[in-house]
Amino acid sequence: MNPQPPTPNLSRIWLSSPHMGGAEQSFVKDAFDTNWVAPLGPNVDGFERDLQQYTGAGHAAALSSGTAAIHLALIMLDVQPGDYVICQSLTFSATANPIAYLGAIPVFIDSEPQTWNMSPTALETALKKLTAKGQKPKAIIPVHLYGMPAMMPGIMAIAEKYDVPIVEDAAEALGSEISGRRCGAFGKFGILSFNGNKIITTSGGGALLSDDEALIQKARFLATQARDPAPHYQHSHIGYNYRMSNVLAGIGRGQMQVLPQRIQQRRANYDFYTQLLGDVPGISFLPEPQGFFSNRWLTTILVDTNKTGGITREDIRLALEAQNIESRPLWKPMHLQPVFQHHPYYGGKEAEKLFDNGLCLPSGSNMTDEDRLRVAEVLLKMFEI
Repeated sequence: MNPQPPTPNLSRIWLSSPHMGGAEQSFVKDAFDTNWVAPLGPNVDGFERDLQQYTGAGHAAALSSGTAAIHLALIMLDVQPGDYVICQSLTFSATANPIAYLGAIPVFIDSEPQTWNMSPTALETALKKLTAKGQKPKAIIPVHLYGMPAMMPGIMAIAEKYDVPIVEDAAEALGSEISGRRCGAFGKFGILSFNGNKIITTSGGGALLSDDEALIQKARFLATQARDPAPHYQHSHIGYNYRMSNVLAGIGRGQMQVLPQRIQQRRANYDFYTQLLGDVPGISFLPEPQGFFSNRWLTTILVDTNKTGGITREDIRLALEAQNIESRPLWKPMHLQPVFQHHPYYGGKEAEKLFDNGLCLPSGSNMTDEDRLRVAEVLLKMFEI
């Protein structure tokens, strides 16, 4: 199928755009009214409390990004140059980049087909072989892709067996659960992202979660340039400018008020697509395993060209783009990325197959009935439903 330029008179339907609820303005206004626009302040404290209460984590530090949270977590786990850190391969580069920041060696792990996340089998193989060679990893970073929780019970059991801490990348999974336990509260550290495309946003931001109060306090210290308690500027550690501002935290506090509604809206999008395409040969979705609850941040499909009459994932993407509708392939695995392709990898071809055949469909909580109708018209025409 030849790509067509987007129809110019149609408004853009985004994959996942910010969706304000209204209360954000009152928190931001309060920051301006009190002139508390500098970093830190009541909104930061309040947002951290909101995150703790919602996730069940003992403590939270509001930061400038999820990437910053991963970086700080690895620093506090004493990751040094030449150390090994295990990382899910099918993910965004922000999961793996902080490993490289520290001069450590990422070891990439394949996906399993049930959730598309880190394979416990491949993880155990990696840990067994690395430990035998005296290369025991400093951390394991599983990811909850597109809001679907990873197989955390199995991953945690393996991590405990080999005594390696978990840094849980829940950037896409705020509100997702396994047996009532919310994502972000499983590992030694949990990571959240509030980037503009996430289920709630602070424009840009993230958070670090942990039950260890001392580690969260240390993270806050490092995130504010590691300034020692002195009347002058004194520094005994290398610090970072990683704290969230009081203004952005105000947006987050307002967004937390509508989070349950946003989850409901995202899950409604998933229901819409499954009803539309559920009976189409060659199109499959990602169901929730028993006891799992996904926020359905993005609705994703796999396309089997042997059953669709030759229609590929790319054909669908281009047809949507021709109508000014954004969709996107699944993440390209890290072990296939030019910057990481020479690093260790354990597993088979599952992540590669997912990348080759997977597509993220428009999933914003602010999609209108008119938006869904436009998406449906393209898909119905493609599959002659």
